[in-house]
Order: sequence, then C-alpha cells, then structure tokens
Amino acid sequence: MSDFPVFDAHLHIIDPRFPLIENDGYLPPAFTATDYRTRVATLGVTGGAVVSGSFQGFDQSYLLDALQVLGTGFVGVTQLPASATDDEIVRLDAAGVRAVRFNVRRGGSASITDLDALARRVHEVAGWHAELYVDARDLPGLAATIERLPAVSIDHLGLSAEGLPHLLKLAERGVRVKATGFGRVDFDVPSALRAVAAANPSALMFGTDLPSTRAPRPFRDEDVELVVDALGAELGAAALSGNAREFYRLDRLRQDHRNSPETETGR
Repeated sequence: MSDFPVFDAHLHIIDPRFPLIENDGYLPPAFTATDYRTRVATLGVTGGAVVSGSFQGFDQSYLLDALQVLGTGFVGVTQLPASATDDEIVRLDAAGVRAVRFNVRRGGSASITDLDALARRVHEVAGWHAELYVDARDLPGLAATIERLPAVSIDHLGLSAEGLPHLLKLAERGVRVKATGFGRVDFDVPSALRAVAAANPSALMFGTDLPSTRAPRPFRDEDVELVVDALGAELGAAALSGNAREFYRLDRLRQDHRNSPETETGR
C-alpha cells in the first residue's frame, strides 16, 4: 500500500444500537467502529472524519459513540436541523465534531434553503465548515451562496462529468473537494484528480467512503495508490492527509473525554 499516512476524510459508521432511518426503502447493513478499524488496518490510516448519512438523520448518539471508540485523530461531520441551538453546536464541537453536512442528493439533513444561515452560524460559533453531498450539475444554482460561505467542501468529486467544470470553478475559489466515492462517479478519476489539483493544490481530501453504501463499485485498497499515481508524491501526500488535516483543524482538537486514560486503554 501507499507509503504515505492517510487521513480518511470520509467514512461512515453504521451501528444498529443507535437509530437508523430507511432512505428510499434502503437500510444499510452494520459497519461499526470496530469493523472500520479492521477494514483499514493495512492502509496507514492515522485519523479520519466520521460522516453522518441520510439514514442517520439528526441522531448524534451514534456519532458521539463512534468518536469515543475511534479516539484521537478522528472528527465528526454531523447533520443538524436549522433549529439547533448554539449550545448544542458548542457541545458537539467539544466532542470532536467539525462540520455540518447538507445531503442535497439523498436528504436526511437540513434543507438546502438553510445552507447560508446554518453554515455561517456553525462557523461563527465553532469554526465549523459545511459539507455538501450534491451532484455538481446542480452547482450553478448554488454557486453564488457557496462562494460567499467561509468554508465549504463537496463530496465525491461532484459525481458527474457534466458538472466537473462547475466544480473546478468553485475549487479555484477555495472550495475543498473530497476525493472519495470513486465507484460513484461517471468519469475518469485520475484525470479529474489532476484537474482539481491544478485548480487548487489544497482542495483535494481523500477518503475511503467506507462502507460504500449503495455505491456501484465499493472502495478498493488500490484507490489509495491511485491518488499518488495520478498526482505524484507531493500533491498525492497532501491529498491523502495534509489538506484534510488542515481543513478539519486537527492541530486544534480539544483535550476532551476522548483523550482520557480510560478512553485510551479502552480502544
């Protein structure tokens, strides 16, 4: 596997001990934090971002548990209703949450009409960014809002070849792009990676997208090497770890209960 450390910027934990909601008739199989650790044991993963899915709605219990189990180096990306209080945002930040997700493609999150106000509020209260699961073909209608926000990332390389030019324009303006879900897109991944890196060398953030729910082609270990092969050593290392570690503010992770002696010995 790759000689570079990996910050997995996009992973899902699915734990049936906590609430799950069918999405378009789909309920995912279990993929616990322990399952994740086992699956990536040979990949050089040093941390990552646990991302809330459509099937988890506004539940926070699974996410707080997953962050405790995974421990130092892992952060959360949650879904919040627009009615969430500042106190709740602060509480989640203390537990390691670093972003709010808008699932435009599948739902389960706050409405896209709440994007501007909620993204600005979580950034003001806790320094969070916003993450969008959206087909890049739909970006022209959102671009004016996205460009004004303090910090934004877009999932899965924007999904579509038709939308790639719109994604590149936003990358040039500082929007981050998750190099994830290679089996979900309809274009040549290495070419897209090079195009995004050319638009903004700091934009790309690699993630496994495990367990690749509903993906036509799930994550493969070889996807890690694909990034380095496409970008070269310097840009590849940044995409695999450095860009995301800076964006998720890993150097500012709070010394909370996840780093206590009890948590360390219980991993």
